[in-house]
Order: sequence, then structure tokens, then C-alpha cells
Amino acid sequence: MAELVDREDDNGLTTLTLNRPDKLNALNVAVFEALRRHVDIIATQSESVGVVVVRGAGKCFSAGHDLADLAEETEASLRFEGATIERLANLPQVVISAVHGHCYTGALELALAGDLIAASESAKFADTHAKWAVTPIWGMTQRLPRRVGLSKAREMMFTCRAYDSAAALAMGLANFRFPDAGFDSAVRGLGREILAQSWFTHRANKQALLETDGLSLGQGLGREVYRTGPDMQARISTFMTKAKR
Repeated sequence: MAELVDREDDNGLTTLTLNRPDKLNALNVAVFEALRRHVDIIATQSESVGVVVVRGAGKCFSAGHDLADLAEETEASLRFEGATIERLANLPQVVISAVHGHCYTGALELALAGDLIAASESAKFADTHAKWAVTPIWGMTQRLPRRVGLSKAREMMFTCRAYDSAAALAMGLANFRFPDAGFDSAVRGLGREILAQSWFTHRANKQALLETDGLSLGQGLGREVYRTGPDMQARISTFMTKAKR
């Protein structure tokens, strides 16, 4: 039986793939349980995993919350799913959400847990909570306005419109837009670019960004601490050697 979330490791780059392609990777309790198992393990592997990519198998990233299961969800299961997204967002590693095809509602909440969102040309984003008369519980009201601004978040939430990848890039929802052909390769290239920098600095920067979100400038500046990583001297030496050539 295929795993609902597959894990692939490649020299510091870990890819988690939502694997319900026959259901357009619709999210249910079982998917979140599988995702949580992976995330909990990855959280302990910051020395061997530097970048985590979350993607979907088949035609799309995810069509969103599985409506067939929504009526059976409980407050406890919904809170568990929201906590899993929070756990993903708070990983010490850099997280990239790689979005192709549909990324609607609950899937968008999952994608927003990424530090970066890479969109393929075919990607489409929407928040359709209001279409189904449900309220967000996986972070939409908090992460979407922080990503695109309050005015644009209101527009997306109130109209339930779908936005293509060009619009997502323009509003700052997506950080990158890659062609459909070679999308996975482009995302891996982005991951490699990030991995080539100091993992120590990535972890420190991410922690600082998370801990100071919402603070005033003065409060945030007061939280900055100068530290050096174990690879600093090696990096400087390599740079100086190349500069002398």
C-alpha cells in the first residue's frame, strides 16, 4: 500500500510528497497523520536535512480539504491538523512549498507554512472557505495577510476567486514562478542554492523571524544576537583563496 506522504532524501534536500493523486491530494486526517510523522522526525534532523520541499503527486499540489470527510471531522482532529501545519512552519529547516495545479483553501493553508512558495505556470491559488460556509482553523486568517497584506487577503477571502501563478507572484504570495516543464528540477535547483549557504545562519535567521514576528522594530532589534557558525572560518578561507587567484 502506497504511503499517503512519501519522503525522499537527496544530500540535505528532503522532499515530502502528498500522495493521493486519485483524489487530487485532498487533505484528510490520515494524510495529516502521515505528514506529522515525517515532520516530527525531520525536526530532529537539522544537521542532516537543510531544506524541506512539500509538493503534491499527480495533477496538482492539493485541491484542499477533502469535502467528503469534512462532515466527519471533529474539533480535536481539526486542531491536530492545524497543529501539524504549525509544526511544519516551525521546522528549523527552510521549507519550500512547491505548488503546481490547484492549491485551494486548506491546501493554501498548508502551502503558507512554507518559508518560500515556488509556483509552476499552471498553479492556481484560492481561499474558498466562504463558498462552503466554514471558517479557517489552519492559519488562513493569520498567515495569508502576513504574506500578501491585509487588503489582498480580504479580497481573496471575500470573493473566493482563483488566482493564477502570475497574479500570485505579483502579490507576493509566490516567491518564484517556474515553467511547468522542468518544474521539479527548478525547485530542486532552488533548494540546492539555499543548501549551498550556511545552514547555521538559515536556522538562526528563521528562528529570529519567527520569534520577532509582530514585535516593534525596537523590540525586534533587541532580540538580535551576534553568533558565528562552525563553518565561518572555512567559508572565509575559501573566499580568500579564490580572491587571490
